[in-house]
Amino acid sequence: MGTRTISISDDAYERLSRLKGPSNMSFSEVILKYTPQKKKLSEILKEFGPNPALASSIEEASREMRKASMREVDFDADA
Repeated sequence: MGTRTISISDDAYERLSRLKGPSNMSFSEVILKYTPQKKKLSEILKEFGPNPALASSIEEASREMRKASMREVDFDADA
């Protein structure tokens, strides 16, 4: 893995340093730990475990969306 040199403000450095604490972690490890990669919604939901109330609301919203229908609107150019 390659390395890059970046410039950060003193405030940013202090925050990173506090997150790092006295551990042997590198600043790169601190950044990777506290800025996780983007996850899919399904992955996030798996972390929370089953949620019957949420499942019920999603099902209800889905039913409502299926019942809704588009209606035709007639725009009169002379009006």
